[in-house]
Amino acid sequence: MKILIINWQDIKNPNGGGAEVHLHEIFKRIAAKGHQVDLLCCGDPTLSKFEVIDGINVYREGQRNTFNFSVPSAYKRMSSKTKYNIVIDDINKIPFYTPLYVKEPLLALSHHFFGSSIFREASIPAGLYVNLAEFLMKTIYYKTKFAVVSQSTLDDFKSRGYDERNFKIITNAISHDEYPMSVGEKEEEFTVTYFGRLKKYKSVDHLLRAFAKLNFLHNNSKLWIIGRGDFRDKLEQLAIELNIKDKILFHGFVDNVTKNQFLGNSHIVVNTSLKEGWGITNIEANACGTPVLSANVPGLKDSVKDGVSGLMYEYGNIEELTDKLVYLYKNRDELERMEEGALEWARNFSWDKSADEMLDYINEIAK
Repeated sequence: MKILIINWQDIKNPNGGGAEVHLHEIFKRIAAKGHQVDLLCCGDPTLSKFEVIDGINVYREGQRNTFNFSVPSAYKRMSSKTKYNIVIDDINKIPFYTPLYVKEPLLALSHHFFGSSIFREASIPAGLYVNLAEFLMKTIYYKTKFAVVSQSTLDDFKSRGYDERNFKIITNAISHDEYPMSVGEKEEEFTVTYFGRLKKYKSVDHLLRAFAKLNFLHNNSKLWIIGRGDFRDKLEQLAIELNIKDKILFHGFVDNVTKNQFLGNSHIVVNTSLKEGWGITNIEANACGTPVLSANVPGLKDSVKDGVSGLMYEYGNIEELTDKLVYLYKNRDELERMEEGALEWARNFSWDKSADEMLDYINEIAK
């Protein structure tokens, strides 16, 4: 088959995140089966206009902030040269409204709606723009087939009046051979870790506040922050204000080998985000033999088996987050039990399986 994907960014874009990992891991496997996979995405000053990455033909067009306005003409040009069997619309920012102009069979991918959470990250005008775009989606995409990454995302669509019969859940996953899939040697000091982008809506400041209380009670503990983002400066300033600067280490971006080592050496990985489509970082931590302590919010709750692969707490409840950190600090036997549970849970999620499910769904739609 010949498949055209439209997404804001590709796997090499500096602004890429979980949505780009999801797309790349699934469709590089589909490309490896002999299918032509073309990706139309925004340009970046550090990247070339065209590149082949893991069998995916990446076409970069326009600029990030205005890419959605470039899509219709770019699609028309590409579809006039190639007879595509299906177009994939990966909706993870402003929708492209492809049902208005795409002629081929269409499949939309969605991780989550931003909803009110956008105002944690963007200005009021920008947030209203995103909310309006999401509101218009129902009218334009109502009859479109969707693949979503979690039951939480499907529930969100259903609450907005979409027809459940047009949806299929195909979860995020991991490549098992890229992770130890075993319990690593833990640090001597009780080590709490955050792994992910440093964005305001990720609420990493909640973790710093909870850790400061843990450290006051048990000062033989430390906090690792793995990842990059525009909220780092504020987190570093908060660490100074909370008097934990010497107990916290910002690792920034690290390669996969180093990431796995850090995750495996940690006692607990904490995910404080306000909302996610799923929560791939939770599974990555589990695959390194480390339980997670995660906010009980849409998306994240789908990626945690409470009491088995980790624990959940009420989002924003810093007292509960602190209490559970203290509990785990005091009950290492409970942590060790969940280390094995984390590995068992992680084994359920495989990119090979998700890619096969996606290809079956594409074949069904493209008939």
